[in-house]
Amino acid sequence: MGLAGAPRPRTPSHRPRRQDFDRLRQGPTVQRDRFDRPGPKSRPGRYLPLVIGFDLFGLGIPAWLVLRTDGQPRALAGAAAAAVVWSGVRAVRGRYTARGTGRTPGVLTATGDWLLLIGLMAVLWTAVDGTIDPATAVVALVPGLLATAAASGARRLPWSGRRRTARRVLVVGEAAGVDRAVRLLAARADHGYLVVAAVPVGTTALTCEAPVPGRLAPQPADDDASTVLGAAFAHEADLALVVPGPQLAEERLRRLSWGLHDGGLDLSVLSHLSEIAESRVRPSSAAGLTLLHIVPPLRRGPQQVLKATVDRTGAALGLIALAPLLMAVAAAVRFTSAGPVFHRQIRQGQHNQPFTMWKFRTMVVDAEQHKARLVTANENDGRMFKMRRDPRVTRVGRLLRRSSLDELPQLFNVLRGDMSLVGPRPPLPDEVSRYDERELRRLAVRPGLTGLWQVSGRSDLSWQETVSLDLWYVDNWSVATDVGLMARTLRAVTDGRGAY
Repeated sequence: MGLAGAPRPRTPSHRPRRQDFDRLRQGPTVQRDRFDRPGPKSRPGRYLPLVIGFDLFGLGIPAWLVLRTDGQPRALAGAAAAAVVWSGVRAVRGRYTARGTGRTPGVLTATGDWLLLIGLMAVLWTAVDGTIDPATAVVALVPGLLATAAASGARRLPWSGRRRTARRVLVVGEAAGVDRAVRLLAARADHGYLVVAAVPVGTTALTCEAPVPGRLAPQPADDDASTVLGAAFAHEADLALVVPGPQLAEERLRRLSWGLHDGGLDLSVLSHLSEIAESRVRPSSAAGLTLLHIVPPLRRGPQQVLKATVDRTGAALGLIALAPLLMAVAAAVRFTSAGPVFHRQIRQGQHNQPFTMWKFRTMVVDAEQHKARLVTANENDGRMFKMRRDPRVTRVGRLLRRSSLDELPQLFNVLRGDMSLVGPRPPLPDEVSRYDERELRRLAVRPGLTGLWQVSGRSDLSWQETVSLDLWYVDNWSVATDVGLMARTLRAVTDGRGAY
């Protein structure tokens, strides 16, 4: 590819000599017309002046009103300086870049920026005008934080109409790695990547449904970069996602990165480490080597103590606040079907320790006796038994399951310490007896009243999807993650998908 960005014409001298590969590497001819062109991509730059203006006025005007009301000297100058510094802090920390605006920073990110603003303004106001009251100054800056956090939250809401900026991705690598990357990216919607095409290495056919505008030779070739750039140009990709492998490693990958960067195409390299949160990865270098230090999962320390405190406190407050609802549900269960109000069941908890889990009864009394004849109707592909129209479920029980009200008595388990507010689904003993080593890792933390499995589809998930979500939580949980999952639970319960 030349400097102008157009792909170079390829000649036979640039191609590998094997005729079978020569036919495959060309891939399908890309014919484009006005009906085939992708829709316009979201451009964060269009909204940049609006975002900056919102930060400036959202902090500056309330700060001026607070300082002026309190009789502080030079209220207008102080508020204007704070607004400019606030915008500068967010610019330096990448909140106005394409990636920053596309990712929609949340409350915790805005709080970090705001704390930095407090430190800078303390130094500035002390140096310029020491008469400003520090307490008043901090109060004056609070509305700016609230405005930015509210704007971030509004952009995340499903009804806001604002969609995540999607990067158009061209996946490059050996067939097995490309298939895996495309499949995983297509299976989840909680990211900003859209696969538009793939460039495999070698002649192996792909099993994924990605267009193949070209192929790379099994061995390094002079036109590796031009092949990838040509495919990116044809499909308007703005990122090459390279999956390293034996045929695409070290020196070849290094030279490919040179060509792609010279051609103006961004490059990401897929790590073989999976299910690890970004916050646990610390990049460093030594002796010319790029190292990724993986922070161990949280198992003890202040966050663990805070989680236990939040669990017990939240469960106690929840039981008190929901007492009228609990009594109403108990009466509905008791007077609409024969049997006890509560269903007690042995589940396996942290470190595979059994405990008695409480739920409102949603099935007929002799439900367990009927389970054996329903095994062939199991709609789950793994260890769990799930049936969309289980005949054992009562009429009231179906409503309770759809609204998740049947799980409210588990607050008693949380209060006792058997469960947590957030965690993996508590499994049955017969399920655990069939676990392999990977699945047993789900029991490294306390099971939860809610978790990733609930906000991601509940019973609609396959067994492997459930295990993957639980393992991600086990290794990457934090108090901030728990707060986010509890907030998302409300939407999942209201929606009712996968609850049966």
